[in-house]
Amino acid sequence: MEQHPTTFTPANPPRAKVRPHVFKNDFDGGATPRVDNYHWLSDAENPEVIAYLEAENAYTDTMTDHLSDFRETLYAEMLGRIQETDREVPYRHGDYLYYRRTEAGKPYDIFCRRFKDEDAPEEILLDSNQLAEGCEFFNLGICAVSPNHRILAYAIDTTGDERYTLFFRDLDGDRPYPERIDNVDPSFAWGNDNCTVFYTQLDDSYRPYQVYRHRLGDDPATDEFVYAEDDKAFYLSIAKTHSDAYILLASESKVTSEIWFLDADRPREAFRVVRPRDVGIEYSLEHHGDEFYIRTNENATNFQLVKAPIDRPQQWETVIPHRDDTMLVRVLPFANRLVLFERKNGLPQVSVWDVATKRYQAIAFPEPTYHVSFGDNYEFEASYLRLNYTSLVTPPSVFDYHFDSGTLELKKETPVLGYDRAQYVSERLYATASDGTQIPISVVYRRQNCDRDGSHPLWLTGYGSYGIPYPVSFRSTRVSLLDRGVVFAIAHVRGGGEMGRPWYEAGKLFKKYNTFTDFIACAEHLIAQGWTRSDRLAISGGSAGGLLVGAVLNERPELFEVAVADVPFVDVVTTILNPDLPLSAIEWDEWGNPNEEPYYNYMLSYSPYDNVHKRDYPHLLVLAGLHDARVKYWEPAKWTAKLRSLKTDDNLLLLKTNMEAGHGGASGRYGYLREIAFEYAFVLDRLQLSR
Repeated sequence: MEQHPTTFTPANPPRAKVRPHVFKNDFDGGATPRVDNYHWLSDAENPEVIAYLEAENAYTDTMTDHLSDFRETLYAEMLGRIQETDREVPYRHGDYLYYRRTEAGKPYDIFCRRFKDEDAPEEILLDSNQLAEGCEFFNLGICAVSPNHRILAYAIDTTGDERYTLFFRDLDGDRPYPERIDNVDPSFAWGNDNCTVFYTQLDDSYRPYQVYRHRLGDDPATDEFVYAEDDKAFYLSIAKTHSDAYILLASESKVTSEIWFLDADRPREAFRVVRPRDVGIEYSLEHHGDEFYIRTNENATNFQLVKAPIDRPQQWETVIPHRDDTMLVRVLPFANRLVLFERKNGLPQVSVWDVATKRYQAIAFPEPTYHVSFGDNYEFEASYLRLNYTSLVTPPSVFDYHFDSGTLELKKETPVLGYDRAQYVSERLYATASDGTQIPISVVYRRQNCDRDGSHPLWLTGYGSYGIPYPVSFRSTRVSLLDRGVVFAIAHVRGGGEMGRPWYEAGKLFKKYNTFTDFIACAEHLIAQGWTRSDRLAISGGSAGGLLVGAVLNERPELFEVAVADVPFVDVVTTILNPDLPLSAIEWDEWGNPNEEPYYNYMLSYSPYDNVHKRDYPHLLVLAGLHDARVKYWEPAKWTAKLRSLKTDDNLLLLKTNMEAGHGGASGRYGYLREIAFEYAFVLDRLQLSR
């Protein structure tokens, strides 16, 4: 076994042993082999691998030991802004008001309800703190009451690998049901008979691929098999319509949908298909009256809304046609209205469409950059829509939009102790990409830091994949950056969904380089406009955003002073070529199929791991989770090992692997704050702001 020193210095970090592994391509008969010197790190059963990760952790601890007091200062600041004992705004579901609350000193939520009104006695349905006792990691994936509100289904993950175990509890008798169902995905639905449930099972590569029907109280070994998806590019999910009238079984790839439906009042019957899959056609649906309302991209890049009779679900009729400037993201039906969640001009938009009058009204929001989403809306007959609203300066807020009056009622703004929003400013900027495209940038800063002389430190982040917009939302932890003079910015690069579906299409497959050059253009714009300078510029990204960080560090390392890559997807070609991993066939529609030579060559040209060369790199903190089911720990580990062997600078390169967690990092709000404090302390120290 390779031995690692017990003490470290900047000149004496851990160094992974070089053990060449040769990959050969089927498409060229192995004529262009690819050598991976650190492939051996992908064997988690090898004690040498664990020893290497632990050595890197020890090195990280040593090199950041001088920051221990500063981390405690940051942690105390961030914790001090939280009202630790707090309660969510209750939402009505049937005869009950449901809510989650927290208690000081306890890391997890407590799920509660009251009968009919706020004055009724509280009933604790589930205390996650009790479930998490003795667990290094805990996550609650399902927490769903039966239609008659007498039974609770819940699923927990205690490793971080996102394989959940499903349990049931009788709420009337306050007793558990005997069965437990392992290896489930958080996707789940109750039948309206209150005893039939549907759940999805995961295959060896963490893909939800089977649906089962379970009768409460039965042995799970006797559960009825419903459906299997054999195409590895597709994954399954189970849900109910907002009306609670239908159960939906969806099989989806990145570009194709197929949905089956079942009357929730007759959950023992067979599912019927809405429309068989047609490559490139995506659709989702909701129920209203005698019709399904269907969101689809058929002949509509930004999606359109159609409807179809339930007994003839393939007979589609256009309701709201395609719009070039507006993307239809989601439809939420109520008894007399349809609520549309859309994106326009790079911002989310909520509109209400009156079914009877056909009147279409957009809800106005006051800030130049913000994030809004649907809240807890369980009542189909409700006269209001619950919304969650936030911005870079506005803490998370719950609003009710009243349909008849068209007014927004603030129900609660999350308390942020000691925070004065008047001291902070958010703006929307635009950078010009290399092809002339205008790239939005959201920025926030302390009002006194409004001069543009290039002296301010700036933290730039981004994502740019899967058509997912980067949310322009508030984080109370970020105040610790802003109060130290840091400007925080989000680059809304192509590959995300900020500007509609074409924005996403312009940053995937053979156009993936746009994601990286857009981010570089944003950094250059911020420097040119005097917001910062290169030696004051930090960047960060997580998962596919970590790919973004890795790619731009290879392209323009001199542009940045320090970087954080959180669970970074950096070994693109090797991972997507491996059929046993989650990021394999299911990802071909996003990145391309590297079994085909054109895609292989293109992906290889930007894969961060494959493009590390002898050059100077900025200070870099790499974060990983040993149990990560999405981006396996070995991607950041191999990347770190290769960088350490080739980089020509004396800047810090640190790998920190959470040995008890997965893709989302530490569980519980206190563990999360500890991780943020560690990350902030590293960056602020490199920017000379740790004192």
